[in-house]
Amino acid sequence: MPDFSTIDLNSKSSAGTTDVEKQLTHENPIVSVAAPKTLGAGWELSVGNGFAYTVFSAFGLFYAGYGAILTPAFGVKAAYGDNVKEYNNALGFFMIMWTVFALVFLVASLPTSVVYIIIFFCVEVGFLLVSASYFAVADGHPEASIALKKGGGAFCFLAGLTGWYLTFALLLNDSIVELPLGDTSRFFAKRKAE
Repeated sequence: MPDFSTIDLNSKSSAGTTDVEKQLTHENPIVSVAAPKTLGAGWELSVGNGFAYTVFSAFGLFYAGYGAILTPAFGVKAAYGDNVKEYNNALGFFMIMWTVFALVFLVASLPTSVVYIIIFFCVEVGFLLVSASYFAVADGHPEASIALKKGGGAFCFLAGLTGWYLTFALLLNDSIVELPLGDTSRFFAKRKAE
């Protein structure tokens, strides 16, 4: 559940739907996002859910790395000095790496359910647009960068909403109401060698 909360809040800020200028304080991604995701990953592994373990730990490490980049004490931005173009290009490549990684999760989610596919598709497009926004600002196109970041935020917001739906579906799984997830496993069943 912390996954969808952070996706939801960060995306609203990126999309410019709030008056919040900064998405996160410097230390917040490490303390409030990376640590809970990584701890949650351990719990998922303890119950044998390898896919959730991989997703939670990967995105926990994403927020730890992104938090380190934003934290002045680590000196990442200071290492680039006044070269804002180089710094934004580096951030663009950092996000591209995570775009590729999110694509792996999207492909891995295909045999699970429509809900998981929607989540990872939206995260994938969100990462891609945010990557492009950093490259756009590095190339001197701040207006395009803002539009791309807003688009990325919108897709991540959709991922967050879908994640909340998944959370409610899992919570209600053993009750009298069952929310559909759109099982896709029948389309991707492994064929036995005869």
